Amino acid sequence: MSVLAVLLVAVGVTDLLRSALPVRPRRPVVAAAAGVVLVVATSALAGTLGTAAGRWLAVAAALGLLAWVLTTERTLRTGRAYLLPLAVLLVSGLVPLLWAGAAPEVGGPFARWLAWAELPWAGDPARALLVAGLVLVQLSTGNLVVRLVLTSTGAMRPGHDRGQEELRGGRLLGPLERLFVLGLGLAGEVTAAGLVIAAKGLIRWPELRSHADDEGRHDIDKVTEYFLVGSFVSWLVALGALALAS
Repeated sequence: MSVLAVLLVAVGVTDLLRSALPVRPRRPVVAAAAGVVLVVATSALAGTLGTAAGRWLAVAAALGLLAWVLTTERTLRTGRAYLLPLAVLLVSGLVPLLWAGAAPEVGGPFARWLAWAELPWAGDPARALLVAGLVLVQLSTGNLVVRLVLTSTGAMRPGHDRGQEELRGGRLLGPLERLFVLGLGLAGEVTAAGLVIAAKGLIRWPELRSHADDEGRHDIDKVTEYFLVGSFVSWLVALGALALAS
């Protein structure tokens, strides 16, 4: 799954870059160009461009990343077609996954650096690169996925994020929670990961109750829906990453 790992690294870094850039008309172009450069650079460092199959899969990964960036930017700008970027991301990930047998092994400068630095998984650079990509997509990419699902299901209205106003800190707590779940799962502590999930609900419950007392039944229903849908999608992102890494 070397090309999938390359794609995940490029998507994760590109989305982090997008989150840091101001919202301007040129942002999609800058992010898309950076994404293509990241795919090429990561592929070269991982030594996956040495075969024709590796080069074709790298092209497919670059096209998938371009489609992800452009569709999400258009959706966030226009407030329409929120399911399209999710479908693009899914297909972009499935292509290298289904063709994993044709992808070359991870090697090159990345593998040599792992061996030189004596880092974990130095003997398995493919797994190291995959885990790096999975960690990166838990950050801004995970937040984007959660936002797209929330809006497509009606739990969040475009341009009016009431749930986020009421439950502050979600953009920071979401990535931290996903990293905790992924890290504990990789360490074999699945039970501890479950405790993290349970603790979130217990910690948020008093806040939800306070909104019920202050603002009425309808508002608490909307905030609760936002909390539940967002939490489940966030957990699925982390658990999906854990399944790929296992």
